[in-house]
Amino acid sequence: MSDWLPLREVALRARASAGPEARHARFRARAGVWHAAFAAQTGTHWALHCDDVLEFAAALFGAWHAGKTVWLPGDALPQTRAALQPQVAGFAGDAPGDLAPAPDALDAALPGDPLDEDATRLVVFTSGTSGEASAIPKRLAQLAREVESLEATFGARLGAAPVHATVSHQHIYGLLFRVLWPLAAGREIVPRRVLFHEDMFAALQRAPGVLVSSPAHLKRLPEGLDWPRLRGCVGAVFSSGGALPDEAARDVQARFGQAPIEIYGSSETGGVAWRGDGGAWQALPHVEWRVRDARLEVRSPHLHDTDWFATEDRAQADATGFRLLGRADRIVKIEERRVSLTALERALRDTGWLQEARVLLLDGARSVLGAVCVPAAEGRARLGRSGKAEVCRALRAVLARGHDPVALPRRWRFVDALPVNAQGKTTDRDLLALFRPHAPTPRWLRRDAVHAALEFNTTPDLLVFDGHFPAAPVLPGVVQVDWAVRWAREAFALPPDFVRMEAIKFQRIVGASQRVRLSLDWSAERGTLTFAFRSESGPHASGRLVFGGAA
Repeated sequence: MSDWLPLREVALRARASAGPEARHARFRARAGVWHAAFAAQTGTHWALHCDDVLEFAAALFGAWHAGKTVWLPGDALPQTRAALQPQVAGFAGDAPGDLAPAPDALDAALPGDPLDEDATRLVVFTSGTSGEASAIPKRLAQLAREVESLEATFGARLGAAPVHATVSHQHIYGLLFRVLWPLAAGREIVPRRVLFHEDMFAALQRAPGVLVSSPAHLKRLPEGLDWPRLRGCVGAVFSSGGALPDEAARDVQARFGQAPIEIYGSSETGGVAWRGDGGAWQALPHVEWRVRDARLEVRSPHLHDTDWFATEDRAQADATGFRLLGRADRIVKIEERRVSLTALERALRDTGWLQEARVLLLDGARSVLGAVCVPAAEGRARLGRSGKAEVCRALRAVLARGHDPVALPRRWRFVDALPVNAQGKTTDRDLLALFRPHAPTPRWLRRDAVHAALEFNTTPDLLVFDGHFPAAPVLPGVVQVDWAVRWAREAFALPPDFVRMEAIKFQRIVGASQRVRLSLDWSAERGTLTFAFRSESGPHASGRLVFGGAA
């Protein structure tokens, strides 16, 4: 762009463009005030957290011009601040007691020299494979080269469009796309992010521009908004933080009139590649990549040195770029946030209520975490006193002190021991089986003292289909009898003891995707339960079961 400014100079020089000039002038003035506040402080390392992106930008550059290294926590949770305290001289931002300019502070000029790209430092955070939050140091040179590569790749189509965002500037993606890149390119920065779809819709109507978002927002675009009114209002839609599902990408195209541009990278690597069609990833300018031992390795000016960096992503090269095949470590993505399963497990064990805890990702319409727990004596006592629901709430409350709400397990299993295979290993497959349903949820059509009818759908995820048979799953006959008894006990007051089966017939197989109706008839006088499974294909199974003992 004609008014491009290097990052080392953006807080010093005026711009020729008229559009965002007022806000950029305000940014420069506030940067001078923040510089004065930081320059009066001892200590080199300062943590910064501000909700308003323009005030954040002014504080960031004010601190840099005062020679400070800025640490960017992803949130302002008490546990996050406590962990940072030994590493920084203080906290700056909008929280009570944090360093900030006096309300009546007059505008102050910055020193006249541009920033030194090698000496100017930033520290961002990501989760390491050990589960601890890892500090990732960055030099301004790395950030500047990445901003330049983004402009070289996408600048022509963006022009001077305002930048709207659903993501936080406290993380590397939001920092680059909401703060550093717009400042260098002269684009207008919208001070507040849009958290809700309705706010995003209204903001883009008021000020057509660019949307910087994530799959968490883009895959849940609601039906009720008048999306055709946004046609022509959106110059580009960026998404990062995880792969955007194909269906969500189609929704973005239909609603915004723009195919989403996905950005792949991490706090460690910076931006690596992009794609606009859901296909192979294309490297950003000056980024090299290779696949070794099935893992992606990258080398670029966005890294801290010139060595190859081995990512934890499995990848495969093809003729047009590379394709990602999933994570190789125990970091998973929930709502585009990196979550360490190891850290959650350690936090659960540290409560003293559990001997063992394993956390795993449960895929479905919405990915959530599940926890399999072996209670210790204290845990067993709490379960006995308060019940499972209350113990789960208490464990989630403990985890919430140091973890994002989306990172908390939503499904729980308490077992006497973790399942093991023949080699004595606990596998994810065995753990996942604990969360899979054994039976579908029925819809009751009739229930009285002697007759009942219900309808249900079989689905391939039911645990009872495992091993019967992989190519064409079949519901075992013993399971059909078990379901008949299970639902009959919900409908009738059956005696406790099962005596025998009579006149059992299996006429048609039940597959993994069928709607089936079950009729149940109970004779208390004879102690017999008669059942019959039917579908639109005809009868599947029927029989009579005899019960005895005191009802």
